[in-house]
Amino acid sequence: MSDDPSLDLFGAAGEPPSPPPAPEPRVWTVSQVNRAVRSLLESAVDALWVAGEVTNWTRSRQGHCYFTLKDDRAQLRCVLFARDAAHLPTDPQEGMRLRVFGSLTLYEPRGDCQILVRRVEAEGGEGLWRLAFERLRSTLEAEGLLDPARKRRLPRFPATVGVVTSPTGAALHDILHVLRRRAPWVRVLVAPARVQGEGASADVAAALGRLDATGLADVIIVGRGGGSVEDLWAFNEEPLARAIAASATPVVSAVGHEVDVTISDLVADLRAPTPSAAAEAVTPDRAAVLEQLQGVPERLARGLRGTLERRRLRLDRALGRVARSLERRLVAPRQQVDLAAGRLERGLTRLVERRRTTLAAAAGRLHALSPLAVLDRGYSLARTREGKVLRRVEELPAGRTFLLRVVDGTVACASSGPADATTPRGPTPPDPLAAEGA
Repeated sequence: MSDDPSLDLFGAAGEPPSPPPAPEPRVWTVSQVNRAVRSLLESAVDALWVAGEVTNWTRSRQGHCYFTLKDDRAQLRCVLFARDAAHLPTDPQEGMRLRVFGSLTLYEPRGDCQILVRRVEAEGGEGLWRLAFERLRSTLEAEGLLDPARKRRLPRFPATVGVVTSPTGAALHDILHVLRRRAPWVRVLVAPARVQGEGASADVAAALGRLDATGLADVIIVGRGGGSVEDLWAFNEEPLARAIAASATPVVSAVGHEVDVTISDLVADLRAPTPSAAAEAVTPDRAAVLEQLQGVPERLARGLRGTLERRRLRLDRALGRVARSLERRLVAPRQQVDLAAGRLERGLTRLVERRRTTLAAAAGRLHALSPLAVLDRGYSLARTREGKVLRRVEELPAGRTFLLRVVDGTVACASSGPADATTPRGPTPPDPLAAEGA
């Protein structure tokens, strides 16, 4: 190496060295740029709330929601995946003011800045909840399920009360406490169900259906204790509303506090402001029942007397109608019987007269042939004491005793023998026995 400094700086000829060649510039692809911007956005910007007016809201078959938030100067694309969209009570209306919470990112294929939304709220607190409530209310009202005319009266003295609620909640404790105090004789059937969270509405509806299908409960209480709008939302969903409407057993809805009004309250046969109030509504107070029972015997007696009197009057009227009907029906037969009786009487009279005349004639003829009639004409009849008729002379030898029958009696006689042949004789009397035989 030369000791001359000029030779070190400028070379042997004393000229400055040539500069080194410039490095080649890095050329980025579009994908690399978008990936870098996405990484920068996701690492530099924390999750944030963004407010704006919703437009172009769409829900895919998979349940993902795509929409745009905009203000008067810009717009921002948003994506709400199905797992978070399932918590929405309903889809927002076009132009509705929303605020969303999520993370900024970049959709690399198009280079669009977007926010991955994890939570959606309507400005004004309960906007989406109120919108979902009104939509379902309008649907059910159009079907007539909110018509007051379809609401049934609760039984005055239920023997069994069904309860559909959480088995671990305070609502069940309150209901059982009131029932034991007011009506300790009432049997309670509990159908446990989840009353909060995803799927709670279907769970409560299924428990209600099972309890109603048993036919054991006279009335059913469906409810839970107080909470936020989101906590109570299971009682604002369609599955439970239709299960209440389809129940064959009267249903009392008791959800939250007095200020909380749910779709279940509107569909049920009775809305109770609290679970305790529901227990009071379905059972009579024990003191009131005892007071009513004291007057039962008197009311029962009055009722029986009134019933008997009404039935006696109805029976009297019925008997009167029957008697008048029979009287009208018997007029013609009675007249026919009277006419027939007259004809029969006249016929019998004529028949008796004819028979009497015939009998008198026969009696006359018979009397003319009777031996007694012969005796009436002056003849007599000789008989032995044994009753043998003596007809011939040889049967009356001298000294023979015999009986002689005359018209007015019998004479004991004795024969003196045959009479002299020269003795004049009268006409020979007819033989009475021969006449009798004739």
